[in-house]
Amino acid sequence: MNIFKVIWAFLHKFASPKYFYTVSRYFIAVFGVLCFGLMTTGLYFALFNSPPDYQQGESYRIMYIHVPAAWMSMFIYMVMAVASAIGLVWQIKLADIMAASSAPIGAWFAFLALATGSLWGKPMWGTWWVWDARLTSELILLFLYLGIIALNSAIEDKRTAARASTILTLVGVVNIPIIHYSVVWWNTLHQGSSINVLKGTSSIHIDMLIPLLLMALAFKFFYFSVVLMRARCEVLSRERNTRWVQEWVADQAR
Repeated sequence: MNIFKVIWAFLHKFASPKYFYTVSRYFIAVFGVLCFGLMTTGLYFALFNSPPDYQQGESYRIMYIHVPAAWMSMFIYMVMAVASAIGLVWQIKLADIMAASSAPIGAWFAFLALATGSLWGKPMWGTWWVWDARLTSELILLFLYLGIIALNSAIEDKRTAARASTILTLVGVVNIPIIHYSVVWWNTLHQGSSINVLKGTSSIHIDMLIPLLLMALAFKFFYFSVVLMRARCEVLSRERNTRWVQEWVADQAR
C-alpha cells in the first residue's frame, strides 16, 4: 500500500508543470539512448541476421517498420485517451498537454503504417490499396488524429480545445478494437495476428521475432522521448506568463 502512495505522490508532483519541465529532460536523455541502442541492434538483426521468408522472400523485411508503426499508432491513441480522461476528470493541465503533444506523433505513425503497408501490398496483392477492413479502420485512425490536431489548432482557448479534442478522442476509442480484431471479425486480405500477447505465443520464427520486438521497443522509446520534448515546449508556451517561466528565461539570458 505504501508503494502505491509513493507512486501516487510522485505522479502528483510530476503533474506540476515546473517539476515536469525540470525532470523530463533527464527522461528524454535516457529514452533517447535506449531508442538509439535498440533501433541500431534491431535494424542489424532485421537486415542482416534474420533469414528470408519462405513465401515473401526479402520483401517481408518491411514488416520491421510496418508492424511496430501500426502498433504505435494504436498505443499512442490509447495513451491519448487515458490522458484525456484524466484531464477531463481531475482537471490536470499536464494530462491535456500530453494528449495534445501525442497527436502529431500518432498521426505520423499511422501514416507510416499505411505507407509501408501499401509498399508491401503492391508485390503481395498486386495493388497499392484495397478497402480491406484493417486498412480502412487504420485510415480512420489517421483521420481521427488529424481531426484532433485540427481542433487543438483551430480553438484558441487551450482549455476549450482540450475539452473538444477529449470528446473526439474518447469517441474514437471504439476504432481501436475494430483495428485489432478486424482480421477475426471479417474476411480480409490482411494476414491475421502472428503474436498473441495474452497467450504468449507467436507463429513467427525466433530469428525474425527478436528484431521485431527490438524495433517495437525502439519505436516506443522514440515516442517517449519525442512526446516529452513536445510537451516541454508546450508547457513553456502555456506557462509563459507565470513567475517560474519568467525566472527561467531570465536565467537563460544571463
